[in-house]
Amino acid sequence: MKNFVVKTIANAGALAVAVWALSGITLSGADKGKEIVTLLVVALLFGLVNFLVKPIVKVLTFPLFILTLGLITLVVNALMLLLTSWLADVVDLSFHVDGFWTAIGGGLIVSVVSWALNVVLPDGD
Repeated sequence: MKNFVVKTIANAGALAVAVWALSGITLSGADKGKEIVTLLVVALLFGLVNFLVKPIVKVLTFPLFILTLGLITLVVNALMLLLTSWLADVVDLSFHVDGFWTAIGGGLIVSVVSWALNVVLPDGD
C-alpha cells in the first residue's frame, strides 16, 4: 500500500511539473485545494492507465521498440497522457492536453520527473 501511495505522489508531482512547464497541458480548479485534489485524482487515473493499458500497448508494439531502439516509448507515453486527458474529461475533471506534440513533451517531462521522484521518495518494498 505504501508503494502505491508513493507512486501516486510521484505521478502527481510529475504531472504538476508538466502542467507548470507546458502551456498546452492545463489543470484548473476553483482554488488551490481543488486543484490539488484534481491533480491527485488525475495521478490516480494516470497510474491506472499505465498499469492496465501500457503493458498491452508495449506488447503489441514490441517490434517497433526494437526497430526504433526504444524511441517509440516517447509515443507510447504521449498516448498514455492523451488517454488520461480523455478519461479526465469523461469523469469531468479539469485536466486537458492540447494535441499530440504537447503530449510528447508532457510524456517526456512526466517520465523524467516521475523517475527522479521515485528514486528520491522512500520505497514501500
